[in-house]
Amino acid sequence: MQFKLEVLEDKVEFFEANDLTTLEKQINEKIEQNKAIMLEVHHVSHQMSIDYEHGRKYYSAVVHFKLKRH
Repeated sequence: MQFKLEVLEDKVEFFEANDLTTLEKQINEKIEQNKAIMLEVHHVSHQMSIDYEHGRKYYSAVVHFKLKRH
């Protein structure tokens, strides 16, 4: 039997929520999980959109994680 280990160097994750607090909590939880596999935040992009018909705001974010190199 042969084991082959590959290092994950990049990872992009998408998040969405109905409020900013929930979105921030989701992202912070994922940051902590990704620290265990040696990934750190490289870039964050976020957006807010409004459903004018229902008067709701929607928040989304894309977080790019990269391998921690020290």
